[in-house]
Amino acid sequence: MPGKFVVKKGTTGKFRFSLLSTNGQVVATSEAYNTKASAMNGVKAVRSLSADASLEDQTTKEWAAGADARKAAAVAKTAKKRATAKKAAPAKKAATS
Repeated sequence: MPGKFVVKKGTTGKFRFSLLSTNGQVVATSEAYNTKASAMNGVKAVRSLSADASLEDQTTKEWAAGADARKAAAVAKTAKKRATAKKAAPAKKAATS
């Protein structure tokens, strides 16, 4: 027997889905959705993405080192964009009295 998705409407009126294992234990729970249709689309997305999903273990030292490098690259990219935008901005004229 395969696992199953269960869609429920909570007391707040929002919808969530859970993925249950073959023994009925909850394996994953979704975010809250405003509509049932959105929750069903969430189930559809999990079904389509999970079959071939890769695993990224963020608990390793190697991943942490790569994360530091990615963060440094992102900071540098942001700084470059700001510098470029500043150069492209028209110079303000000095007020004369």
